[in-house]
Amino acid sequence: MKEKIRLLTLDDFIETYCKVKQRGLDFILSKFTFNKNSRTKSAFDTDKKNVSNWWDVPDVEKRWNKLITGHSNKNFKEYLIHKYFAEFKNLKVLSLGSGSCLHELELAEYSIFNEILCIDIAENELKKAKKISKKKNLTNIDFLVKDIYNYDFPEDYFDIVIFNSSLHHFKNLETLLANKVKPTLKNGGHLIINEYVGSDRLQFPKKQIKAINEALQLVDKKYRKRSSTNLYKSHYYGCGILRMYIADPSECVESSKILKAIHQNFTIIEEKGFGGNILMGVLKDIAFHFKDLNSRKKEILNELFQYEDDYLESNPSDYIIGIYQK
Repeated sequence: MKEKIRLLTLDDFIETYCKVKQRGLDFILSKFTFNKNSRTKSAFDTDKKNVSNWWDVPDVEKRWNKLITGHSNKNFKEYLIHKYFAEFKNLKVLSLGSGSCLHELELAEYSIFNEILCIDIAENELKKAKKISKKKNLTNIDFLVKDIYNYDFPEDYFDIVIFNSSLHHFKNLETLLANKVKPTLKNGGHLIINEYVGSDRLQFPKKQIKAINEALQLVDKKYRKRSSTNLYKSHYYGCGILRMYIADPSECVESSKILKAIHQNFTIIEEKGFGGNILMGVLKDIAFHFKDLNSRKKEILNELFQYEDDYLESNPSDYIIGIYQK
């Protein structure tokens, strides 16, 4: 049975208020334009630090590392490089939708990479990344402000194409992967993804929303106070499709089709899920409480991790690390 699309929810109003408190009224006003690209850029192209995201929690990152690499202090980049690319030299890498380029700047410190090109429409993010690269004297990384739909992909040129939390922002995935990404890779080249592959537009099924709310009750009330507000998070209602479209028209536009499109065009080398089905919804706007831990907060996180593990036993992971070959 097909799930009913949510047009508006109470969370839409609550989170809009939270965004005003966290990022200012100007951020909200930036959404009132008919230019889709402008609305998308405003979601990422900002100097204001948002400390309410689940990926800001150090123990969450350690959990991801453990699920992907088997070691809490080894990230997926180290894991993939040492397992698959350690013997290579002069590799050329294309990162599409690279954003702040934190991952790419890390890759640039490995001598096996001769050329790394980061492409994104978020000009401010790329400017900051370029300053960091100059400070670190990294000469093998470059930055291009461009919409990838207008990028002239060179044929048979790159050894690796990376989508790091960006592929879920692109539409017409089959065309992009088959006609752009695949031809730009050399024979035997690799596609690497670190991606959300769950429900389109975050329209979670009822059972997932029910599970998120059950998990939310594991969190003490004082740790459910929302970032930069006096509001407490007592219930998760999910995102309405209208707010998703206004906030960022590209967000999770065809996310549920990602794996199918990749599998049709590439050979799976390795694919691992690292959850997010429960934690993303629970920790949204309250994650800042768990950046510094005491014994009680550590206990709560462990309970949340176990709850998500139990959920994943019978449900596919919303987040995937994958390496594929042309």
